[in-house]
Amino acid sequence: MTTTRTPIVEIVGLRSASRYYCSMQKLLAFLQLCRFAAVFTAMADIFLGYLLTHQDGFESERDFGLLLGSSACLYLAGMVFNDVFDRDDDALERPKRPLPSGRVSVREAVSLGTCLVATGLALAGVVGIQSAIAASLLTGCIFLYDGVLKSTPIGPLVMGGCRFLNVMLGASTASFITGESAAWSMPQLAVAFGLGIYITGVTWFSRHEAGESPRWQLGGALMTVNLGLVILIGFVVHWPEVMLSREAVEGGLQWATNMAQRSWNTALALGFIGIIINRRLLAAVIDPSPAKVQASIRTMLLSIIILDASLVFFVQEDRMYAIAVALLLLPATLLSKALAIT
Repeated sequence: MTTTRTPIVEIVGLRSASRYYCSMQKLLAFLQLCRFAAVFTAMADIFLGYLLTHQDGFESERDFGLLLGSSACLYLAGMVFNDVFDRDDDALERPKRPLPSGRVSVREAVSLGTCLVATGLALAGVVGIQSAIAASLLTGCIFLYDGVLKSTPIGPLVMGGCRFLNVMLGASTASFITGESAAWSMPQLAVAFGLGIYITGVTWFSRHEAGESPRWQLGGALMTVNLGLVILIGFVVHWPEVMLSREAVEGGLQWATNMAQRSWNTALALGFIGIIINRRLLAAVIDPSPAKVQASIRTMLLSIIILDASLVFFVQEDRMYAIAVALLLLPATLLSKALAIT
């Protein structure tokens, strides 16, 4: 009688494949935990804030890259701590999320979130004091929302503040010719404010996305989202008037006229985006089921990238910058099919 033995190479191979599979499953759980697909919307804000305040484009690729990394880290950290604080509610409403399902432990989540916060703040600090201030304010706003104010009436407004500060982080290296800081000034304040109001509406719209959403709440959120869009459209329509007088004095009337024409083209683009968004929102108001509401939220979040790209198109003559921002929609859309963004 003979016995067969499994070759040692086959055993090692099976163990390696098993370890690889477990590692990939763990990585997937972490990506789901931090809603990785949505990070590209935060990165688009940095493009916008930076290009609003640097007419010559990427004047410092180093600073821009550091700000991009800082924003991404802080955004991902916010998503992680959101689930840490909501883990009891998620156990009832979303048991398949990484924390309630046990695929990621609370300790692992807190460690990851802490590392992301530390890295985000460090990257901003390397850029300069204004960037460090913006990143610190953004971090404070994130923890206020996640840990204290999320379920309160002002929760959506605080989340809007996070988006406002993210744009301002991108604009934090702005300076006058004299070198004096111009980070907290126009035009970035107006644009950041408009996007902040927009996100306030998005957050309000998503408050009861796991269940039946009250129609009055969805209607109020719809109006808030549109208020943010109106502010952005108002900015691109009226800002060239200020630029026109300045450029006319400096002998650049033709440039200012072209700028005004570009503003109307941008306003039309923003209006078209608004129509697409409102179509989704109205469908959810009519049928406030979780599926319709969550589809609307996904549309609104991904639309941030196109809104940012349209505004970059307005402020930068080189079309490649707007195209670069718009291309962020590709990984965001593809990854959102496997990694939920809400």
